[in-house]
Amino acid sequence: MTEHGLRYDVNLSILFTELPLLRRPAAAAEAGFDAVEFWWPFATPTPPDGEVTAFLRALDDAGVRLVGLNFDAGDMPAGDRGLLSQPPHSARFRDNIDVAVGIAESTGCRALNALYGNRLDGVDPRAQDELAAENLALAAKAAGGIGAVVLVEPLNSAENPAYPLRTAADVFEVIDRARAQGDQDNLRLLLDLYHLARNGEDLAGVIAAHAGRVGHVQVADVPGRNQPGTGSLDVDGLLAQLERAGYAGYVGCEYKPLGPSADSFGWLPRQRRASTRN
Repeated sequence: MTEHGLRYDVNLSILFTELPLLRRPAAAAEAGFDAVEFWWPFATPTPPDGEVTAFLRALDDAGVRLVGLNFDAGDMPAGDRGLLSQPPHSARFRDNIDVAVGIAESTGCRALNALYGNRLDGVDPRAQDELAAENLALAAKAAGGIGAVVLVEPLNSAENPAYPLRTAADVFEVIDRARAQGDQDNLRLLLDLYHLARNGEDLAGVIAAHAGRVGHVQVADVPGRNQPGTGSLDVDGLLAQLERAGYAGYVGCEYKPLGPSADSFGWLPRQRRASTRN
């Protein structure tokens, strides 16, 4: 894969899960990466100071930079996919905002992902959408104070049937609704090529029309969500198109590795894994 010069990071909530969480930054560094991202890495929205300190120390000790972080998204293994639009969990999300932004500020991370949340039985979808706009505006205001962007992500419907954001257009509707709440200009699309491809989105068309509204990119191959080169998605061609269109941010490796994580990077030459390369 040689068609572009974009920088990569590794999502350590899906890769290197063979290891305890605090050992994963060092494993990423050993594999040649100097930038990482995480889903929310704690069991609670407001973890004890000692847990946060240990997390930050693991990053520092490994010499890797945190470049992407999810807000608390609920119990992901149990099927939760975010809290933005969930009336029972709105307070939990709001409690998490300052903690997540604080971690971002201390690490230099400038991309925070806010998963929207599943539709809830018995709750008016319009009420969920209004609440999501309020919460997203609050998150964007807090993130704007440190120069960070807040990302909104579509997910594929096959694996996430209750999640309502399936296309780039769905995300832009949400962003526009939130901007009407607080006029924040730091809301961006998280362009996950895997999820959009699984939904049948015209990825080249999205990039051509909306590259300027992309705040972060994630990659996995289709259909298995494994490393690039194991499926049918032209990952390198799409990334080259993004770069030509002006995108200069990170590309997160967010895939389920076939085999041990450390052995799954054959598609990416080692000299291209460090974001600080010349």
